[in-house]
Amino acid sequence: MPPRHAVRSLSPRILVAAALVMLSGCQGATPIKTLLDNPGQFNGKTVTIAGKVTTSVGVFGTGAYEVDDGTGKLIVVTKEGGTPREGAQVAVKGTFRSAFTFKTETAAVLLESGRTTK
Repeated sequence: MPPRHAVRSLSPRILVAAALVMLSGCQGATPIKTLLDNPGQFNGKTVTIAGKVTTSVGVFGTGAYEVDDGTGKLIVVTKEGGTPREGAQVAVKGTFRSAFTFKTETAAVLLESGRTTK
């Protein structure tokens, strides 16, 4: 059996490795902060975001849910396939639509065209 200090020093390495594996599944995802900081650059374009579902409302296969990636939050609108449950980890592809920016707030949504739940 390895000494206790060797086991403790492995714990942070294991956590870092697990985080890298999780992040590698989100390659190509645009940080939500980037979208909200410069909505004009992305308006009407197809983007991918990834994060945790914080709010979810759906009925008859349509609905909306909010995704938080740690840099910001964005509402995703889905017209088919239902909404994921709160707490689910998702990667979502869709068309970014910005309604307006007022001072520090940007009202925007992502119109879902595809989703992967992790």
